[in-house]
Amino acid sequence: MSKRLRQLLWAIGFSLLIISILVLMATPAQSAKKSPTSALTSASSSSISTSSSSNTGPLKTNPAIKINKALVLEVSGPIGPATQDYIQRGIAYAEKKQLAIIILQLNTPGGLETSMRDINAAIITSRVPIIAYVAPAGARAASAGTFIMYASHLTAMAPGTHIGAAAPVNLMSAADQLDTQKESNVAHTKAVNDAAAYIQSLAQMRGRNADWAEIAVRKAASLPAQEAKRLKVIDEMADDYPQLLQKMDGHAAVVQGVSETVSTKNLTLEQMPPDWRYQFLSFLTDPNIVYLLIMIAMYGLFFEFSNPGLILPGVAGVIALLLVLYAFQLLPINYVGLLLMLAGVTFMILEIYIVSLGVLGLGGMIAFVIGSIMLFDIHDPNYRLALSLIAAVSIITMAFFFVVLNLAIRSHKKAIITGKEGLIGSEGVVLSVMNEQVIVRVLGEIWEARSPVMLQEGQKIKVVGINGLMLLVEPI
Repeated sequence: MSKRLRQLLWAIGFSLLIISILVLMATPAQSAKKSPTSALTSASSSSISTSSSSNTGPLKTNPAIKINKALVLEVSGPIGPATQDYIQRGIAYAEKKQLAIIILQLNTPGGLETSMRDINAAIITSRVPIIAYVAPAGARAASAGTFIMYASHLTAMAPGTHIGAAAPVNLMSAADQLDTQKESNVAHTKAVNDAAAYIQSLAQMRGRNADWAEIAVRKAASLPAQEAKRLKVIDEMADDYPQLLQKMDGHAAVVQGVSETVSTKNLTLEQMPPDWRYQFLSFLTDPNIVYLLIMIAMYGLFFEFSNPGLILPGVAGVIALLLVLYAFQLLPINYVGLLLMLAGVTFMILEIYIVSLGVLGLGGMIAFVIGSIMLFDIHDPNYRLALSLIAAVSIITMAFFFVVLNLAIRSHKKAIITGKEGLIGSEGVVLSVMNEQVIVRVLGEIWEARSPVMLQEGQKIKVVGINGLMLLVEPI
């Protein structure tokens, strides 16, 4: 087997491995990691009993026997696709194992609206009651975190925490920033009204303070834990897990139309910490990482198509392209920005082959920078593309294509040194002279030659022309 064939098979196999990993990443996990919880557990049995509630309409009964455990999910950081996947997997695991409750510990500054709404949808349809718990002291449930608190069946906060600041600044897309001020204000008003109606519907569903919820959206209001408890924004305050389980015991929660009295006093806690899948999705959905992967895909494929057979640039480009396509399914992408980036790179490549006095190169650079700024349709500061990265990549890209352009221009100016034309001006030596037939060696090759003057064997000559397969030479 040739070396080139082995390299090709290795590249294909590695690409298939990456594709398989991506497929597995897209499939929800069916199990969760367990960790020792001796400091947080107690050892007695409890269950969730079913009761009737007069203000919830016709209720169903739920005869399923639930296991004496509470699953703990920890969310710390911005709400995004990785968080959404982590919570959805946790809920699926708790439902499969028929656990008693889920404790969703929150400490978040906010995040993406799309991920928040998907998380809320999973919470609302969950067959297991979910207690949203803002902890430890100093934590917050801001912006998207406030919506998740309102969607949860029961809520609690630790002392020294706060909730609110739910104004939907992240609902404004990057494209809106290019509109007129009047159009931008209209779009913002629509976004605020939509968010206010959404959080009010959650408050009414859970029986929480809907008036303050609207203020949190329209005026970005915030509340400390004690005030949130007093205004019935949350259900309880708790210092730690044991106190949380004690205070939540006996609270009623409506789960899929069933009013359940939650018994939590002696539940055993099972933790499901964020795993490698969560870390991978967090890494892959970072706009700065996605932007770099786009550049690796562009450069890798460019070098592979420019010099077929290099293998490594092509493999790197294909892998980066697959990762980018997967990330595009998770992040809101402005495809106009992506097309501007591609157009910019195309213009800069054409500048190498078409003489445009720099017009194509300059236009390509402008299109590339504008496309980079517009690429992610996200206004949330936690998912914003760094301007310093855009500037650095743009400068490197511009420098690269101008270096390539300079080398191309220099190569066109050089004298031809290959083929028959490359022989003109070359020096050689006469090997033999027989009547009018002269044999010479030029650049290591044997040629038949003709000269206007008599030549002698061993004499040095210079090529002045070519006539078919015969050199025209003259003595030096």
